[in-house]
Amino acid sequence: MNSLSPHPDSIEASLNAFGSEALDEHRIRLHLRPLFSRSLEHSRNVIYLANHSLGRALDQTGQDVSEGLGHWYTQRENAWALWLNEMAAFRERVAALIRAPRADCTVPRTSAGQGLRSILNCYDKPIRVVTSADEFNSIDHILKLYARRGRIDLIRVSPKGGRLYRIEDFLGPIRAGADLVVVSMVMFTTGQQLPDLPALVEEVHRQGARVLLDLYHAAGAIPVDVAGLDADFAIGGSYKYLRGGPGAAWLYLHPRHLDGALQTLDTGWFAEPDPFAFERPEMPALAPGGNRFLESTPAVLPFYQARAGLMLTLGLGMERLRRYSLKQQLMLEDLLNRYGIPFLGRAEERGAFVSIPHPSASVIADRLEKAGIVCDARQGLLRICPDFLNTEEELAVTVAGLKEIEASLRNSGRGRHNGE
Repeated sequence: MNSLSPHPDSIEASLNAFGSEALDEHRIRLHLRPLFSRSLEHSRNVIYLANHSLGRALDQTGQDVSEGLGHWYTQRENAWALWLNEMAAFRERVAALIRAPRADCTVPRTSAGQGLRSILNCYDKPIRVVTSADEFNSIDHILKLYARRGRIDLIRVSPKGGRLYRIEDFLGPIRAGADLVVVSMVMFTTGQQLPDLPALVEEVHRQGARVLLDLYHAAGAIPVDVAGLDADFAIGGSYKYLRGGPGAAWLYLHPRHLDGALQTLDTGWFAEPDPFAFERPEMPALAPGGNRFLESTPAVLPFYQARAGLMLTLGLGMERLRRYSLKQQLMLEDLLNRYGIPFLGRAEERGAFVSIPHPSASVIADRLEKAGIVCDARQGLLRICPDFLNTEEELAVTVAGLKEIEASLRNSGRGRHNGE
């Protein structure tokens, strides 16, 4: 192990000190906030509520990345063995987080979009893909381009009532003959958890199709059980709630798709049984299990980059984190109701953030940022996402500032809340 970077004992020590009690502001301040001293020091005068975008990094993350980089300097002859050990640890942690049946069901990817392309490129002829109109831009972008090139027949489903989906919105297109259904467990626009997801997956399978879940706004925000859902595939990453930054993404494949029948064109020499044997048969052999979905030389530092966030999330436990998130969202709801500011859905129906419909959502987000409050806006929705580093006082200051800006816009005639 690199002497510059010990394993994250500070995280383990903090978790041990925290114990099994519920999260509360006092204990978070004592045991968890010290793990984020660098992030918090550089934003002392900022209220950061864009945790659904780029999650705040732990102090340990910098040391972990230095460890991986250090192998390049000091362990060149053994560097790949050490890097591959860290890749295996990354796969094990992701499998534990999403309750995958085994670690090799999770395959490292640099982005969720790369995972989607891996599955699309398993099909030798055009397929019919059903998706929502609210998939994240990169997923939406890839699907539209595949459709334009004639690689897929794309059906995009919009909610029939307001901004929120119901299972009925998808049933007709699925029963009309889908091959693959691509949907988010939590919508990136509204924060809505897709309702009746187990029933939707069951119906997809009843129609002889497969389902790919985008877990980017679910993993680390709500408990996920891909085995229990019987999902065929899933994509996700560490950029947001898992505090692992860009590049540390993954593709999940159900074990039934690891028997060798499914093969993607997105492949490379790391998908071979023994890459470092440097064999060159006329027909390349593929490794067993999920390793057959590896590609060319992987980026290794993202595995170190993601380590601390995954360790902290798994150590605290998703059930405990979810309870605290619901507590914060209910507090936000109460504050918004007090000021007469409408929002979408209920806490238990969302992922980790609250969406507020407003025609001037982007203007409000800009003005809040100038006041030292960071959130964001997407498609006419202001998105506010607290995490356990945020305090009750920060939420109160944020909503008061929001109300003041909203009133100013209304008085100037620039915007008015709609009733969605």
